[in-house]
Amino acid sequence: MGTGETSSDRFHESQSNEGYKSEAKVESRVGWRYTVHQIRQDTTARIGLYTIGFILAIAIYAYIDAKLLDYAIASRFWYNPVNDPANAKILLPPVGMENTFGSGMLKYPLGTDHRGRDILVRLVYGTRIAMQVGIVSTGFGLVCGTLVGAVAGYHGGWIDDALMRLVETLYAIPFLVLVIAFMAAFGRDLTFAMIGVGITTIPVFARLIRSRVVSVREEEYIEAARAAGVRDRNIILRHVIPNSFAPVLVQATLQVGISILIVAGLSFLGFGAQPPTPSWGQMLNQSRGYMLPDPWFSLWPGIAILITVMGFNLLGDGLRDALDPRIKN
Repeated sequence: MGTGETSSDRFHESQSNEGYKSEAKVESRVGWRYTVHQIRQDTTARIGLYTIGFILAIAIYAYIDAKLLDYAIASRFWYNPVNDPANAKILLPPVGMENTFGSGMLKYPLGTDHRGRDILVRLVYGTRIAMQVGIVSTGFGLVCGTLVGAVAGYHGGWIDDALMRLVETLYAIPFLVLVIAFMAAFGRDLTFAMIGVGITTIPVFARLIRSRVVSVREEEYIEAARAAGVRDRNIILRHVIPNSFAPVLVQATLQVGISILIVAGLSFLGFGAQPPTPSWGQMLNQSRGYMLPDPWFSLWPGIAILITVMGFNLLGDGLRDALDPRIKN
Protein backbone atom coordinates (compact mmCIF):
# COMPACT_ATOMS: atom_id res chain seq x y z
CA MET A 1 0.00 0.00 0.00
CA GLY A 2 3.04 2.20 0.40
CA THR A 3 3.24 2.69 -3.34
CA GLY A 4 -0.24 4.19 -3.45
CA GLU A 5 -1.57 1.47 -5.76
CA THR A 6 -5.10 0.36 -4.90
CA SER A 7 -7.00 -2.78 -5.83
CA SER A 8 -9.14 -0.69 -8.18
CA ASP A 9 -6.02 0.44 -10.05
CA ARG A 10 -4.80 -3.12 -10.37
CA PHE A 11 -8.23 -4.17 -11.65
CA HIS A 12 -8.30 -1.49 -14.35
CA GLU A 13 -4.71 -2.32 -15.34
CA SER A 14 -5.57 -6.01 -15.74
CA GLN A 15 -8.63 -5.11 -17.78
CA SER A 16 -6.57 -2.89 -20.08
CA ASN A 17 -3.94 -5.62 -20.51
CA GLU A 18 -6.63 -8.13 -21.40
CA GLY A 19 -8.12 -5.67 -23.86
CA TYR A 20 -4.71 -5.14 -25.43
CA LYS A 21 -4.16 -8.90 -25.76
CA SER A 22 -7.62 -9.30 -27.24
CA GLU A 23 -6.94 -6.53 -29.74
CA ALA A 24 -3.59 -8.08 -30.70
CA LYS A 25 -5.31 -11.41 -31.12
CA VAL A 26 -7.88 -9.89 -33.47
CA GLU A 27 -5.18 -8.14 -35.48
CA SER A 28 -3.30 -11.42 -35.87
CA ARG A 29 -6.25 -13.05 -37.67
CA VAL A 30 -4.67 -12.28 -41.05
CA GLY A 31 -1.66 -13.45 -43.03
CA TRP A 32 -0.16 -16.81 -43.87
CA ARG A 33 0.57 -17.76 -40.27
CA TYR A 34 -3.07 -17.44 -39.40
CA THR A 35 -4.04 -19.36 -42.56
CA VAL A 36 -1.70 -22.24 -41.72
CA HIS A 37 -2.99 -22.22 -38.15
CA GLN A 38 -6.58 -22.42 -39.35
CA ILE A 39 -5.78 -25.30 -41.69
CA ARG A 40 -4.08 -27.17 -38.86
CA GLN A 41 -7.15 -26.63 -36.67
CA ASP A 42 -9.60 -27.81 -39.34
CA THR A 43 -10.02 -31.60 -39.27
CA THR A 44 -11.21 -31.93 -42.87
CA ALA A 45 -8.38 -29.71 -44.12
CA ARG A 46 -5.82 -31.83 -42.25
CA ILE A 47 -7.24 -35.02 -43.71
CA GLY A 48 -7.09 -33.52 -47.19
CA LEU A 49 -3.56 -32.22 -46.67
CA TYR A 50 -2.27 -35.56 -45.38
CA THR A 51 -4.01 -37.43 -48.21
CA ILE A 52 -2.55 -35.18 -50.89
CA GLY A 53 0.88 -35.27 -49.24
CA PHE A 54 0.88 -39.07 -49.26
CA ILE A 55 -0.26 -39.28 -52.88
CA LEU A 56 2.23 -36.62 -53.94
CA ALA A 57 5.08 -38.57 -52.29
CA ILE A 58 4.07 -41.67 -54.27
CA ALA A 59 3.89 -39.61 -57.47
CA ILE A 60 7.40 -38.20 -56.91
CA TYR A 61 8.80 -41.69 -56.39
CA ALA A 62 7.02 -42.95 -59.51
CA TYR A 63 8.27 -40.00 -61.56
CA ILE A 64 11.89 -40.54 -60.51
CA ASP A 65 11.77 -44.28 -61.22
CA ALA A 66 9.84 -44.01 -64.49
CA LYS A 67 11.41 -40.93 -66.11
CA LEU A 68 14.93 -40.91 -64.70
CA LEU A 69 15.67 -44.57 -63.94
CA ASP A 70 13.52 -46.30 -66.58
CA TYR A 71 11.69 -48.43 -63.97
CA ALA A 72 14.95 -49.69 -62.47
CA ILE A 73 13.59 -49.76 -58.90
CA ALA A 74 10.37 -51.50 -59.93
CA SER A 75 12.19 -54.10 -62.01
CA ARG A 76 14.68 -54.88 -59.24
CA PHE A 77 12.53 -54.92 -56.11
CA TRP A 78 8.96 -55.14 -57.42
CA TYR A 79 7.33 -55.71 -60.82
CA ASN A 80 7.73 -53.67 -63.98
CA PRO A 81 4.41 -51.88 -64.51
CA VAL A 82 4.86 -51.78 -68.31
CA ASN A 83 6.16 -55.20 -69.32
CA ASP A 84 4.56 -58.55 -68.59
CA PRO A 85 6.35 -60.46 -65.83
CA ALA A 86 7.67 -63.94 -66.45
CA ASN A 87 5.05 -66.67 -66.06
CA ALA A 88 2.31 -64.07 -65.73
CA LYS A 89 -1.03 -65.13 -64.30
CA ILE A 90 -3.84 -63.07 -65.77
CA LEU A 91 -6.86 -61.66 -63.92
CA LEU A 92 -5.97 -62.98 -60.49
CA PRO A 93 -8.26 -61.61 -57.76
CA PRO A 94 -7.00 -59.80 -54.65
CA VAL A 95 -5.17 -61.92 -52.09
CA GLY A 96 -7.46 -64.25 -50.17
CA MET A 97 -10.17 -64.37 -52.85
CA GLU A 98 -11.02 -66.67 -55.73
CA ASN A 99 -12.57 -66.30 -59.17
CA THR A 100 -12.79 -68.29 -62.38
CA PHE A 101 -9.13 -67.54 -63.15
CA GLY A 102 -7.72 -68.85 -59.86
CA SER A 103 -6.96 -67.80 -56.31
CA GLY A 104 -5.39 -64.57 -55.15
CA MET A 105 -1.69 -64.60 -54.29
CA LEU A 106 0.21 -62.65 -51.63
CA LYS A 107 2.72 -61.30 -54.13
CA TYR A 108 -0.16 -59.70 -56.07
CA PRO A 109 -2.10 -58.01 -53.23
CA LEU A 110 -4.71 -56.39 -55.49
CA GLY A 111 -4.62 -59.01 -58.24
CA THR A 112 -3.40 -58.85 -61.84
CA ASP A 113 -4.80 -57.39 -65.05
CA HIS A 114 -5.61 -59.02 -68.39
CA ARG A 115 -1.90 -59.15 -69.28
CA GLY A 116 -0.71 -60.46 -65.91
CA ARG A 117 0.63 -57.12 -64.66
CA ASP A 118 0.34 -56.34 -60.98
CA ILE A 119 -2.56 -53.92 -60.41
CA LEU A 120 -1.03 -52.38 -57.27
CA VAL A 121 2.18 -51.52 -59.13
CA ARG A 122 0.26 -49.93 -61.99
CA LEU A 123 -1.84 -47.95 -59.54
CA VAL A 124 1.32 -46.59 -57.91
CA TYR A 125 2.89 -45.58 -61.22
CA GLY A 126 -0.43 -44.22 -62.50
CA THR A 127 -0.29 -41.72 -59.65
CA ARG A 128 2.48 -39.92 -61.53
CA ILE A 129 0.22 -39.26 -64.51
CA ALA A 130 -2.73 -38.15 -62.39
CA MET A 131 -0.79 -35.67 -60.26
CA GLN A 132 1.29 -34.38 -63.16
CA VAL A 133 -1.74 -33.70 -65.31
CA GLY A 134 -3.80 -32.23 -62.46
CA ILE A 135 -1.13 -29.83 -61.24
CA VAL A 136 0.31 -28.78 -64.62
CA SER A 137 -3.04 -28.22 -66.35
CA THR A 138 -4.43 -26.32 -63.37
CA GLY A 139 -1.25 -24.22 -63.13
CA PHE A 140 -1.50 -23.35 -66.83
CA GLY A 141 -5.12 -22.27 -66.50
CA LEU A 142 -4.37 -20.44 -63.23
CA VAL A 143 -1.58 -18.30 -64.69
CA CYS A 144 -3.34 -17.47 -67.96
CA GLY A 145 -6.77 -16.94 -66.40
CA THR A 146 -5.41 -14.78 -63.57
CA LEU A 147 -3.54 -12.49 -65.96
CA VAL A 148 -6.50 -12.15 -68.32
CA GLY A 149 -9.01 -11.52 -65.54
CA ALA A 150 -6.75 -9.07 -63.69
CA VAL A 151 -6.03 -6.99 -66.81
CA ALA A 152 -9.70 -6.97 -67.79
CA GLY A 153 -10.92 -5.98 -64.34
CA TYR A 154 -8.24 -3.34 -63.77
CA HIS A 155 -8.54 -1.47 -67.07
CA GLY A 156 -12.26 -1.91 -67.72
CA GLY A 157 -13.82 -0.35 -70.82
CA TRP A 158 -13.25 -1.93 -74.21
CA ILE A 159 -10.30 -3.99 -72.92
CA ASP A 160 -12.58 -5.62 -70.36
CA ASP A 161 -15.27 -6.25 -72.98
CA ALA A 162 -12.87 -7.76 -75.52
CA LEU A 163 -11.09 -10.07 -73.07
CA MET A 164 -14.23 -11.25 -71.29
CA ARG A 165 -16.09 -11.92 -74.57
CA LEU A 166 -13.15 -14.11 -75.60
CA VAL A 167 -13.28 -15.89 -72.25
CA GLU A 168 -17.03 -16.41 -72.54
CA THR A 169 -16.53 -17.91 -76.00
CA LEU A 170 -14.25 -20.54 -74.47
CA TYR A 171 -16.73 -21.03 -71.64
CA ALA A 172 -19.58 -21.68 -74.09
CA ILE A 173 -17.81 -24.64 -75.72
CA PRO A 174 -18.25 -27.95 -73.82
CA PHE A 175 -14.92 -28.67 -72.17
CA LEU A 176 -14.70 -32.27 -73.37
CA VAL A 177 -15.39 -31.26 -76.98
CA LEU A 178 -12.78 -28.49 -76.75
CA VAL A 179 -10.09 -30.78 -75.34
CA ILE A 180 -10.75 -33.58 -77.83
CA ALA A 181 -10.72 -31.11 -80.73
CA PHE A 182 -7.45 -29.63 -79.49
CA MET A 183 -5.83 -33.07 -79.18
CA ALA A 184 -7.20 -34.18 -82.54
CA ALA A 185 -5.49 -31.17 -84.11
CA PHE A 186 -2.15 -31.43 -82.33
CA GLY A 187 -1.87 -35.07 -81.23
CA ARG A 188 -2.91 -37.48 -78.48
CA ASP A 189 0.24 -36.87 -76.47
CA LEU A 190 -0.05 -36.27 -72.73
CA THR A 191 1.47 -32.80 -73.12
CA PHE A 192 -1.36 -31.68 -75.41
CA ALA A 193 -3.86 -33.22 -73.00
CA MET A 194 -2.51 -31.04 -70.19
CA ILE A 195 -2.56 -27.91 -72.38
CA GLY A 196 -6.08 -28.67 -73.59
CA VAL A 197 -7.42 -29.16 -70.07
CA GLY A 198 -5.58 -26.01 -68.97
CA ILE A 199 -7.29 -23.99 -71.71
CA THR A 200 -10.71 -25.12 -70.49
CA THR A 201 -9.92 -23.84 -66.97
CA ILE A 202 -8.90 -20.33 -68.09
CA PRO A 203 -12.48 -18.94 -68.03
CA VAL A 204 -13.02 -20.19 -64.47
CA PHE A 205 -10.04 -18.31 -63.06
CA ALA A 206 -10.48 -15.25 -65.29
CA ARG A 207 -14.08 -14.63 -64.24
CA LEU A 208 -13.32 -15.30 -60.60
CA ILE A 209 -10.40 -12.91 -60.22
CA ARG A 210 -12.03 -10.22 -62.38
CA SER A 211 -14.91 -9.97 -59.93
CA ARG A 212 -12.43 -9.27 -57.13
CA VAL A 213 -10.22 -6.91 -59.11
CA VAL A 214 -13.18 -4.66 -59.98
CA SER A 215 -13.54 -3.84 -56.27
CA VAL A 216 -9.83 -3.87 -55.38
CA ARG A 217 -8.91 -1.33 -58.08
CA GLU A 218 -10.94 1.33 -56.25
CA GLU A 219 -9.00 0.97 -52.98
CA GLU A 220 -6.97 3.88 -51.68
CA TYR A 221 -3.59 2.13 -51.93
CA ILE A 222 -4.21 1.55 -55.65
CA GLU A 223 -4.99 5.23 -56.11
CA ALA A 224 -1.86 6.10 -54.17
CA ALA A 225 0.25 3.87 -56.41
CA ARG A 226 -1.20 5.53 -59.50
CA ALA A 227 -0.53 8.99 -58.07
CA ALA A 228 3.06 7.98 -57.33
CA GLY A 229 3.55 7.15 -61.01
CA VAL A 230 3.76 3.36 -60.69
CA ARG A 231 3.19 1.64 -64.03
CA ASP A 232 -0.07 -0.25 -64.50
CA ARG A 233 1.80 -3.52 -65.06
CA ASN A 234 3.53 -3.25 -61.70
CA ILE A 235 0.30 -2.26 -59.94
CA ILE A 236 -1.45 -5.34 -61.34
CA LEU A 237 1.37 -7.74 -60.47
CA ARG A 238 2.35 -6.28 -57.07
CA HIS A 239 -0.91 -5.00 -55.65
CA VAL A 240 -4.03 -6.06 -57.52
CA ILE A 241 -3.38 -9.78 -58.01
CA PRO A 242 -1.92 -10.49 -54.51
CA ASN A 243 -4.92 -8.80 -52.85
CA SER A 244 -7.41 -10.68 -55.03
CA PHE A 245 -5.74 -14.09 -55.00
CA ALA A 246 -7.36 -15.83 -52.01
CA PRO A 247 -10.48 -17.18 -53.79
CA VAL A 248 -8.37 -18.09 -56.82
CA LEU A 249 -6.11 -20.24 -54.65
CA VAL A 250 -9.13 -22.06 -53.23
CA GLN A 251 -10.53 -22.64 -56.71
CA ALA A 252 -7.14 -23.91 -57.92
CA THR A 253 -7.10 -26.54 -55.19
CA LEU A 254 -10.55 -27.73 -56.18
CA GLN A 255 -9.71 -27.53 -59.88
CA VAL A 256 -6.82 -29.99 -59.56
CA GLY A 257 -9.28 -32.71 -58.60
CA ILE A 258 -11.58 -31.74 -61.48
CA SER A 259 -8.66 -31.86 -63.93
CA ILE A 260 -7.73 -35.34 -62.72
CA LEU A 261 -11.29 -36.48 -63.42
CA ILE A 262 -11.23 -34.89 -66.89
CA VAL A 263 -7.95 -36.52 -67.89
CA ALA A 264 -9.10 -39.87 -66.48
CA GLY A 265 -12.12 -39.58 -68.75
CA LEU A 266 -9.89 -38.68 -71.70
CA SER A 267 -7.67 -41.69 -71.01
CA PHE A 268 -10.78 -43.85 -70.85
CA LEU A 269 -11.68 -42.59 -74.35
CA GLY A 270 -8.18 -43.31 -75.68
CA PHE A 271 -6.66 -39.82 -75.33
CA GLY A 272 -3.94 -38.74 -72.92
CA ALA A 273 -1.33 -41.23 -71.75
CA GLN A 274 -0.96 -44.01 -74.29
CA PRO A 275 -0.31 -47.71 -73.53
CA PRO A 276 1.72 -49.22 -72.02
CA THR A 277 2.23 -46.18 -69.74
CA PRO A 278 0.06 -46.86 -66.67
CA SER A 279 -2.74 -44.39 -65.94
CA TRP A 280 -5.93 -44.76 -63.94
CA GLY A 281 -8.30 -43.85 -66.79
CA GLN A 282 -6.55 -46.27 -69.10
CA MET A 283 -6.90 -49.05 -66.51
CA LEU A 284 -10.64 -48.39 -66.36
CA ASN A 285 -10.80 -48.61 -70.14
CA GLN A 286 -8.97 -51.93 -70.19
CA SER A 287 -11.25 -53.40 -67.51
CA ARG A 288 -14.51 -52.88 -69.42
CA GLY A 289 -14.63 -56.39 -70.81
CA TYR A 290 -13.78 -58.08 -67.52
CA MET A 291 -16.28 -56.57 -65.09
CA LEU A 292 -18.28 -59.77 -64.59
CA PRO A 293 -15.43 -62.29 -64.13
CA ASP A 294 -13.13 -59.83 -62.34
CA PRO A 295 -14.89 -56.69 -61.01
CA TRP A 296 -11.83 -55.81 -58.88
CA PHE A 297 -9.94 -54.95 -62.05
CA SER A 298 -12.08 -51.82 -62.49
CA LEU A 299 -12.68 -51.13 -58.79
CA TRP A 300 -9.13 -50.21 -57.71
CA PRO A 301 -8.44 -47.37 -60.20
CA GLY A 302 -11.88 -45.94 -59.42
CA ILE A 303 -11.07 -45.91 -55.70
CA ALA A 304 -7.70 -44.24 -56.42
CA ILE A 305 -9.42 -41.46 -58.38
CA LEU A 306 -12.05 -41.06 -55.65
CA ILE A 307 -9.50 -40.71 -52.83
CA THR A 308 -7.34 -38.24 -54.75
CA VAL A 309 -10.21 -35.98 -55.80
CA MET A 310 -11.72 -36.13 -52.31
CA GLY A 311 -8.37 -35.13 -50.79
CA PHE A 312 -8.16 -32.01 -52.97
CA ASN A 313 -11.79 -31.13 -52.23
CA LEU A 314 -11.24 -31.40 -48.48
CA LEU A 315 -8.11 -29.27 -48.70
CA GLY A 316 -9.96 -26.70 -50.79
CA ASP A 317 -12.77 -26.49 -48.23
CA GLY A 318 -10.22 -25.93 -45.48
CA LEU A 319 -8.49 -23.18 -47.45
CA ARG A 320 -11.81 -21.49 -48.11
CA ASP A 321 -12.66 -21.46 -44.41
CA ALA A 322 -9.21 -20.10 -43.54
CA LEU A 323 -9.00 -17.41 -46.23
CA ASP A 324 -12.59 -16.14 -46.27
CA PRO A 325 -12.87 -13.29 -43.71
CA ARG A 326 -16.67 -13.54 -43.74
CA ILE A 327 -16.61 -16.97 -42.11
CA LYS A 328 -16.65 -16.88 -38.31
CA ASN A 329 -14.11 -19.27 -36.85
